[in-house]
Amino acid sequence: MRDHRHSESAPPVWHGHATNRVQWPLSAVGAACLALGIQLAVDSAWTTGLAPLAMSVVGCVLVGLMMLYGTLAFVHVSVKVDEHSFEVRCGYIGLPRRRILLEHVVGAEFAPTVTPRQWGGWGYRWRPEKGTAVVVRRGEGLVLTLGDGRSFTVTVDDAEAAVRVIRDRLRLPGTGKPAGA
Repeated sequence: MRDHRHSESAPPVWHGHATNRVQWPLSAVGAACLALGIQLAVDSAWTTGLAPLAMSVVGCVLVGLMMLYGTLAFVHVSVKVDEHSFEVRCGYIGLPRRRILLEHVVGAEFAPTVTPRQWGGWGYRWRPEKGTAVVVRRGEGLVLTLGDGRSFTVTVDDAEAAVRVIRDRLRLPGTGKPAGA
């Protein structure tokens, strides 16, 4: 959210994050499905038929695990910009993760409003006409333009500061430094 210096000689490292608390109830539903699957497996007499009960147990457990992973992996995003790269880590365990070398970035823009609807939902998204995005909530974000013409968007608090740091590192217009220098 602000520039941090690790030492006087080291260039500043920018850290930012974004969190979506709306998805916590969805993770509770996932936990409930998982618990139901476990309860069915443990407490059922298994006399009503093996196939229907097994399908119910497996279905509840799988749905619960998918909901838990899907929500917990995308309720938080951490972004780091250092001297050489831009790195995004999703969730509290940092997976999935994407690292983009700044030498592959040709532009950085502030996006005042990024919505899950624009990208087809929350999470790590790809749309052929738009590029790739990590969307954990509605709000501000930044858009990187890569040298191959693709784009990478991420919702993050204080995205304008991240854009300034990236432009400064790349010496792009808008920083007072010559482009391509």
